[in-house]
Amino acid sequence: MTVNVNSERFAKESVEFNKNKATDIGTDYNFKRAIVWPNAIGFLVLHALGFYGIYLCFKCNLLTVAWTFFMAFASGEGITIGAHRLYSHKSFKATFTLRLILNILQTVAGQNCMYIWVRDHRQHHKYSDTDGDPHNASRGFFFSHMGWLMSKKHPMVIKKGKCIDMSDLEADSIVMFQKKYYKLLYMVFAIAIPVAVPIYFWNETFVNSFIVAYILRYTLLLNITWLVNSAAHLYGTKPFDKFILPVESKFVAFVSIGEGWHNYHHTFPWDYRAAEFGSRYGVTTMVIDACFYLGLAYDLRTTPYEMIEKRTQRTGDGSRQLFGHERKKVEGEIQQSQENGSCDMKKRRSAKTDLDYEKVPALTTARG
Repeated sequence: MTVNVNSERFAKESVEFNKNKATDIGTDYNFKRAIVWPNAIGFLVLHALGFYGIYLCFKCNLLTVAWTFFMAFASGEGITIGAHRLYSHKSFKATFTLRLILNILQTVAGQNCMYIWVRDHRQHHKYSDTDGDPHNASRGFFFSHMGWLMSKKHPMVIKKGKCIDMSDLEADSIVMFQKKYYKLLYMVFAIAIPVAVPIYFWNETFVNSFIVAYILRYTLLLNITWLVNSAAHLYGTKPFDKFILPVESKFVAFVSIGEGWHNYHHTFPWDYRAAEFGSRYGVTTMVIDACFYLGLAYDLRTTPYEMIEKRTQRTGDGSRQLFGHERKKVEGEIQQSQENGSCDMKKRRSAKTDLDYEKVPALTTARG
């Protein structure tokens, strides 16, 4: 494994919206959001049917249950690998084939089109937990979990959302095709195909297939995604930066197969692993690694361990834990990078924010 640093290149390639990170936007707790009743009622009905879907899991064919969880996992990877790590944070690059697959899987997830998902997430990182954040966790668990989708947007969200640079996605033909035909694609890939497979291949009833393979799957994946916005911003430790809301949540990391190490992610958002050690429930990281070895993903970006060590000592809350083999790995990486002279500690110490890409060099990991 070799690590090459090109800070100027990556500063330009990284999300430009972060260089003017918001520090003057807080949370107006007196602001009253108008409820969007169709959305509120819709989510109520959706969750009621979702609970009914849990009951039907004990009545329907076991293959239907297996199919449901497989599709939940696959579409979830469309969110975590595609919408999140690839498009939102540019933590690696992907071939046309992989981008096509990820856009299809993200469509199956049904969490709006890729373009809007990425715009909202980039805005979330730039104005994290302020009134400029679509799902501001400073307003509490319920709001950041799902309340933000049941009420009108804060004026600051609308204003700041127009400032997010989306030129890279606008240049992606696959993303723009999905954006243009999203409703039709959703009907086909998120509803028709998942529901038709159990009916056609093992004679499942329409009701069982629709409620379990579509409604339950959709509701389950929504709540797993929402937990990253809510629980992973409120309940846990802050080993890397105690001055931000995002935390390390083992529970969220487990249910989301690797997205719960959120204090690390918000401190080092360019890292394709989204965790100090991507193997900790990091199935998504393993899938990206597999894509790398298959030639579908390349330019995987990581964070040098000495940078993590320095940041932990400077802003962490003292809760960072390393197992024996991990400690040896950290010490080995630091020693190797120092011998290679690849570490510019002066630049790294000068970084004042977790998202200041102009000062913190990102890395490309080349394996082989």
